[in-house]
Amino acid sequence: MRENTAFVAAGLSPENPTSKRVAQTPPRPDRTKVGMISLGCAKNLVDAEIMLGSVLQCGMEITSRAEDADVLVINTCAFIDSAKEESINSILEAHQQRGLSKRPNQKLIVSGCMSQRFSSELREFLPEVDAFVGLDQVSELGQIVQSVVTGGDDPGRVLLADAARATGHGHNFVTPHPIYIPDYDTPRFRLTPVHSAYVKIAEGCNHPCSFCVIPQMRGKHRSRAPESVLAEIRGLVKEGVREINLISQDTTYYGMDLWSQKAGPRQPVDSSRGPTLAALLRKIQKIEGEFWVRLLYTHPAHWSDELIETIAECDKVARYIDIPLQHIDESMLRRMQRETSRAHIEKLIGKLRAGIPGLAIRTTFIIGFPGETEAEFETLLDFIGCVRFERLGVFKYSEEEGSRAAKMSNQIPARIKNARYRIVMSTQQQIAHDIARKKVGSEIKLLVDQPFLARSEADAPDVDAQVILSETAPVGEFTWRRITGSRGYDLLA
Repeated sequence: MRENTAFVAAGLSPENPTSKRVAQTPPRPDRTKVGMISLGCAKNLVDAEIMLGSVLQCGMEITSRAEDADVLVINTCAFIDSAKEESINSILEAHQQRGLSKRPNQKLIVSGCMSQRFSSELREFLPEVDAFVGLDQVSELGQIVQSVVTGGDDPGRVLLADAARATGHGHNFVTPHPIYIPDYDTPRFRLTPVHSAYVKIAEGCNHPCSFCVIPQMRGKHRSRAPESVLAEIRGLVKEGVREINLISQDTTYYGMDLWSQKAGPRQPVDSSRGPTLAALLRKIQKIEGEFWVRLLYTHPAHWSDELIETIAECDKVARYIDIPLQHIDESMLRRMQRETSRAHIEKLIGKLRAGIPGLAIRTTFIIGFPGETEAEFETLLDFIGCVRFERLGVFKYSEEEGSRAAKMSNQIPARIKNARYRIVMSTQQQIAHDIARKKVGSEIKLLVDQPFLARSEADAPDVDAQVILSETAPVGEFTWRRITGSRGYDLLA
C-alpha cells in the first residue's frame, strides 16, 4: 500500500519531455488530440505512460489542456474509498467542463483500477462516459480512441472479443482477469522527470490480505522476463536516467512465478531455484553508467539472507527499502492475513539494519482495522517508537467492497480512526525530525530534482522528504553536499 498521489498526466512541458521509443508529433490541425488525468500510485502512472505511448504511435497528439482535447482520459484509482471518490469527482468534473468549454463532441474515456473493477456498474451510473478501458487494454488505447472518435461499434478484434456496448451507454472494452505485462519495447511516453523513471517488473499479486482487493483488480502475480527488465533499464540509463524505481505489487516475489517448481506464498528469495530479485539486482549492477536503483513495494514474507547480502554488495542499489508492514500486533496480523508474524518482522528488521549499513526503511501501517482494540493500537505505537523507522506512512482503514475485512464485525468508528491516526503521525513526526537533525554535519550524495531541490538515497520521489539546497545544482545530476540543518522533515544543504 502507498499514499494516493494525483498526477496531471497531460501536464507536459519542456522540463518534462517525452520518453524513450516514442517521438512527439508536431501539431497538426487534423490530428486527434488526447489529454489525460492520471490518479493513484506509481504503478498506475506507468499504465498512463503506456497508454499515451499507444496514442502517439497511432499518430495522435497529446495535449496538456483538457479543454483542447478531442478525447480526455481519466486514469482512475480504486485503492481506498477516498481514491474512488476522487476518481468519480474527476470524471464528473471533466464532463461538466466539456459543457462549459463548449466542446460537446469531446469524448470521455475512463481507464485504470476503478474501470477494471466496476465498469459494468459505472456504465449505468455514468452514462456521460463514452468508453471504459481495462488493464489489459493499456497498450491499445490509441486504437480504442480511434474507434470511439469515429463512432463505430466495438472492434471485433480477438483481443477485444468480450467487449460489448449497451444501448445508450459507453463502450466497455474491459476484460476480466487481467494478464497483461509490459515489455522493454512497449511504447511509452514518460511522465516523470527526465532523470527518474519507474520500471514495472511485475504485475498482479498472490497474497490474500483481508483488507485488500488488488488481486481481484490486477490479477495474479506475473513477472517480466529478466532480459526484458534489463533491456529497459539499459535504454533508460543511456538516455540519462539517474534513478530507476523498481515497482510491482510485490517486488520481492519477482521471478518466483517463473520457477519450474511452484513457489509458496511465504517463499524466501532463492536464486538456486530460478529468477529472483536478487539475481536481477546483480545483473543491474553490471550495467554501465552512474545511477541508483530503488526498491519499492517489497513484502516481508519473501526477504532472505541472499537478498540482503546482494543489496549490501551492490553499490548501485539505494540504501532504502520500502516494506509495508501494516501492523505488528500478532492478532491483527492474523486477521489481516499478512502471512508474517511479529517475530519474523522483528528478526527481519534486525537483519536488514545489521546487513545493510546506512539503510533507510520506509513502511506503512493501517490503523482502525476492524476489531483493533486500544491495546492492539498501543502495541503498534510502542513498536513504532522502539524501531524508529526513517520513513513512515499511515492509512486509516477503508472498508473495501469484496474484501474479507469488509464483512468483519466491530468496524471502527471514524472518530477513533482519526484520533489514532493523529497520535501515530505525531509520534513519527518527532522521530523523523530527530533523525533529520542527526544528519547535520554529514556529507551525502544527492540527486537534483530542481535547481534548489534534491533528494537523498533515503527519499523516494513524491512520497518522502527533500533536501533544500543553498546553492543551485545541475538538474538530473548527482552532487555531494554537506548537511547544514533541517526544517521539519526536510534537510538543508
